Amino acid sequence: MENLILDNSAHFFLIAGPCVVENEEITLHTAKVLKDLCKKHNIQLIFKSSYRKANRSSLSSFTSLGDEKALEILSKVKQELNLHICTDIHSPEEAEIAAQLADIVQIPAFLCRQTDLLLAAGKTGRFVNIKKGQFLSPDSMKFAAEKILSTGNKNIMLCERGTTFGYQDLVIDFRSIPIMKTFGYPVVLDVTHSLQQPNQTSGVTGGQPEMIEHMAKAGLVVGADGLFIETHPEPKNALSDGANMLKLSLLDGLLEKLVRIKKAIV
Repeated sequence: MENLILDNSAHFFLIAGPCVVENEEITLHTAKVLKDLCKKHNIQLIFKSSYRKANRSSLSSFTSLGDEKALEILSKVKQELNLHICTDIHSPEEAEIAAQLADIVQIPAFLCRQTDLLLAAGKTGRFVNIKKGQFLSPDSMKFAAEKILSTGNKNIMLCERGTTFGYQDLVIDFRSIPIMKTFGYPVVLDVTHSLQQPNQTSGVTGGQPEMIEHMAKAGLVVGADGLFIETHPEPKNALSDGANMLKLSLLDGLLEKLVRIKKAIV
């Protein structure tokens, strides 16, 4: 499969999939639906699912069905459906492992200042999607990008995913998108994680999925090059981030609206 090149002829690119690899059936089914929808709407798709989730609220939360098995399932998505893959990494050691499969290695927001992790990601030569920490200003992300650039890797994406607002909420400062675009890299709006309500006393992160459409529309209007939307056939049964994922059956209608908006603002 050819290396990932962002397609300027597409309306925008979409990074989407279930939060974590739960099993082969859900992963492949979701990927097939996403591929068909993105072809229908002329949207470039990168399939996203984490082979391991290191950042969870509770010790009892699901983290992985096993690295080897999860990566094997993602490999099947890539080979059988000819899709590019995005997955998270959490340590320098994971960078090389993930890069054997992933076209985008993704840096979780809490880890965006970890120099060793960023340098290891940069050295893979893959696209690196750096999520802006909930605690950082958009201007600060130029330093994260510089760490990747120092490895000779110019394949950088910056991602807005909300800013901490009190203890149990996030808000999107839409100024972040045009500010980060001034650095010269594609900017992604992580719609679904921006709608999380973290640190709930239950130990399970909450969310506001009813706001997904509004945030996605606004993100495109202010200039986002791509959208990150986690989706699942049955979010209420998802093993991770079910409270803020979009139900897969709702995505077609949303993409139709987003494409109309993108056409209107070009």
